[in-house]
Amino acid sequence: MTQHNLKSVRAVLLDMDGVVYVGNDPLPGVQPLLDYLEATGRSWLFVTNNSSRTPAQFIEKISKMGIRAGEDHILSSALATASWLKEEYPDGARLFVVGEEGLRWALERQGFTLIEDYTQAEIVVSGIDFHARYERLADATLAIHAGARYVATNSDASFPSERGEIPGTGAIIALLQTATGVTPTIIGKPNAGMYEQAMHKLDSTAATTLMVGDRYETDIEGAIKLGMPTAAVLTGITPLEQFEREPLRPAFILPGLPELLAAFQAADA
Repeated sequence: MTQHNLKSVRAVLLDMDGVVYVGNDPLPGVQPLLDYLEATGRSWLFVTNNSSRTPAQFIEKISKMGIRAGEDHILSSALATASWLKEEYPDGARLFVVGEEGLRWALERQGFTLIEDYTQAEIVVSGIDFHARYERLADATLAIHAGARYVATNSDASFPSERGEIPGTGAIIALLQTATGVTPTIIGKPNAGMYEQAMHKLDSTAATTLMVGDRYETDIEGAIKLGMPTAAVLTGITPLEQFEREPLRPAFILPGLPELLAAFQAADA
């Protein structure tokens, strides 16, 4: 994909952690890029594997960074997982959840019953859980052993923070999978379902939707396999050397969002 081809992009999906911010520290160039996309008639959506926050909490966080967005601009792996489960279980189900408020909110919003008695669980759902205790992980393990289906929001092994990379949802999956021998159904990126939900929301197609991310295995590779153009930024997890040596390379490898804005402006000139 060249700068000229970038002109044909009509929708942009942006990861959040490592692209928009790291922990509570904003990254440069977010609002100017969003303003330009809107001024040129392009739609955009934040698409994040972070399942910890509700849409309102995401908006509250980024508003403190001077970023303007509405709740309809958020698609988290929690929302995607809840939507997927609603399709699978339209009449509801009893869920035992390892996760933060964002996941619980999304599941309850879709009409699921969240229970604390693991012996009654039909499904175990795990996401990022910054307060996970051994006893809860043990209960989840016992529920899966007893036959509960295991579903996870995403498989990111690590989570970018101001201190550096800390354990992510994939680390929790690794613990539960090791303890149970059961591989979960994973909903978030790089699985096709989350990208497809995002494009449906924006009424866009793969060929005209740009995915912007910092992590090759989740943000970039999955999008490329769907035929989407991609822009990798070096503000998060994956280093330049890995992006360059992957067989499926992103169309753009950029220091950050200011350079992506410049690329759009050059393509539109």
